[in-house]
Amino acid sequence: MGTLTDEWKVKDFSFSSRLLMGTGRFENLDKAKRSIDLGQPSLVTVAIRRIETGIIGSSQDLLSFLDWKKTWILPNTAGSKTPEEAIRLAFLGRAIAERIGQEKNKFLKLEVIADEKYLMPDPFGTIKAADYLIKKGFYVFPYINSDPSLASHLEDLGCATIMPLGSAIGSNQGLKNLENLKIIIQESKIPVIIDAGIGRPSDASKAMEIGAAAVLINTAIAASQCPELMAQAMHYSVIAGRLAYLANPATSQVKKGGRSSPKEGIPFN
Repeated sequence: MGTLTDEWKVKDFSFSSRLLMGTGRFENLDKAKRSIDLGQPSLVTVAIRRIETGIIGSSQDLLSFLDWKKTWILPNTAGSKTPEEAIRLAFLGRAIAERIGQEKNKFLKLEVIADEKYLMPDPFGTIKAADYLIKKGFYVFPYINSDPSLASHLEDLGCATIMPLGSAIGSNQGLKNLENLKIIIQESKIPVIIDAGIGRPSDASKAMEIGAAAVLINTAIAASQCPELMAQAMHYSVIAGRLAYLANPATSQVKKGGRSSPKEGIPFN
């Protein structure tokens, strides 16, 4: 029976929260930290490139600002246009995880995005990078379009999870690819984490209702007028959606129509 502590697993690691949060786009570090504290995510993504280049000096501080004993870091290869760039950032991400005391953390959110206009993930680049990194011991979380065939190939390759987008990254449009997401969830034997496009708590709840293992949310929280409240709203909506999924709600029944006139007394057949 599902409870508020219902757990999900990635490889041999178990997590109680089914919410993952990003760290980009927050107005300042204080809001980021308070939002993460209230959202209570199991994993927090950090863009490796931002740390590496020192863009927005607070990113470096974020590593020492959060309690990494409670939350696991999910290094992210965001900004990679080629598999080679993603692979280089992946190894930097592993070193960062070790530096904050998470030596056993082999998780990696893999993003390869060559398309600068629509920011759609590159399927061929993602497969190439994933294949190499899996062989190097990474637990790869590939960010992909909501393509069931691609999801199946990446699962066969050995990815730890699948991360299909709900709609375009940063768009807050919700689950525009709902039917494909349902197929991916139904066919996958590994956790499916819906990433990108979730704009409202109702979107997060819907993602959980259709059976997603978890959701990753950044823009909807960070860009809201009060990210702390939005993080809290997302926290509870994920729980509600998961419990609704476990409750297996009855499907709606179409009520049969009834005659408006009596059958008896009709003179003609």
